[in-house]
Amino acid sequence: MTYYYHANLYGKRALKTDDKEISKEIARIFKESRNNYGTRKIKKELSKLSKPRYVSRRRIGRLMKELGLVSNYTVAQYKPHKSTYNEALINNELQRQFEQEEPLAVIVSDLTYVRVGTKWYYICLFVDLFNREIIGRSAGANKSAELVYQALSSIKGNLNDVQLFHTDRGKEFDNKLISEALKHSASRDH
Repeated sequence: MTYYYHANLYGKRALKTDDKEISKEIARIFKESRNNYGTRKIKKELSKLSKPRYVSRRRIGRLMKELGLVSNYTVAQYKPHKSTYNEALINNELQRQFEQEEPLAVIVSDLTYVRVGTKWYYICLFVDLFNREIIGRSAGANKSAELVYQALSSIKGNLNDVQLFHTDRGKEFDNKLISEALKHSASRDH
């Protein structure tokens, strides 16, 4: 038996008889999975039926789309959003000059995260490009200005001697706490 697609009054194609039956099974399996299953798992479940259905994932995806079924685990599509904290026009003064002749001439910093057990923790490091030594560090559960402040506070020496401080311009580095850390460093060493 052969089936053909027909355009209905609204311009959408009519479901084949076989598609209607498979759509019912797909909807049932999807509902039983509490809206979690995608095309892979639904395909596997269709092949386990007493009357196995061997259907391509592409066809399952098309039928799911027609039924309006979207898995809870579907990855959200990228949506660009405006960011305001990195919009300032600041020149790249370092210009990839990573070899430095003097201690504390250039300090670079960044925040990163590591998994510890089942949780994520953030680490802030300050590195002197003169000898690639980590001169300041802090770790914590939150990516915040306080984390940067703690790392700056752990640097021994006068931060006013630093000629260039280079970061990725994240919002954690652009705040009043940085100014406070510099003031405390200057008063601590004089």
